[in-house]
Amino acid sequence: MECSEARLLGLDRRRGTMAPALTVSYDSHLAECVACQHEDAAERALTVALRRHLSLRRAPSSLRRQIEAQWLGSRSRGRAIFQMIAAMAVGAALSLIAVAALPARAPDPRMVEEAVNDHLRLLSGQHPLEVESTNMHQVVPWFSGKLDFAPLTAFAGDEEFPLQGGLVGYFIDRKAAILVFKRRLHTVTLLVFAAQGLRWPFLSHPFSASSGFSHETSRGFHVVLWRRQDLGYALVSDTNDADLMALAGRIAGT
Repeated sequence: MECSEARLLGLDRRRGTMAPALTVSYDSHLAECVACQHEDAAERALTVALRRHLSLRRAPSSLRRQIEAQWLGSRSRGRAIFQMIAAMAVGAALSLIAVAALPARAPDPRMVEEAVNDHLRLLSGQHPLEVESTNMHQVVPWFSGKLDFAPLTAFAGDEEFPLQGGLVGYFIDRKAAILVFKRRLHTVTLLVFAAQGLRWPFLSHPFSASSGFSHETSRGFHVVLWRRQDLGYALVSDTNDADLMALAGRIAGT
């Protein structure tokens, strides 16, 4: 096994989805290749660090104590209710101002790398299409029972971006629906997966049902990421930016 192939298959090995025959070859190569050992160790350390820092934010304890004091210390229940509502309104306004002031951040780097790796696996034939059809009404029902979510998309393919089919794959640590489109001679891979637990960039109102598009580039491939409610989407190809963003807009229904 060559280094390029080992690094392409590393994610499969770390999440335990690699075929037994490939596992033996991969482990043998890793035992002898110092460079790939460092690469594997760095990827594992990054995964641990990212999971450790993914946490939910709570309201400041000082704000909670202030609201409680206003409620319990008032002589008039009606006045206390008014004060509490006013305090909550001020706190919410300050929170929105603070979030609005936050700079845009890059998405979880694992998401970009995994999207490109899944695209390369598809191109290399490691993950062939499991259902081949240009009809979305045949492809989407095929996923029924194979995933714990419905891979929703507002776009069914057209003459510019014809649908090729789909398959079930993995995105980092979760199952994903993979849909494949064409743009002239370019293959375009769409991954749909559960969005929870991943770091998404601040691109829109923090309480909206969807976020804007995040456009990244890795190893010569363009990756467009976005989230709609509890589903995440990753679109990958080596076609030009304008084509990929146009397809992302159609899939998202914007």
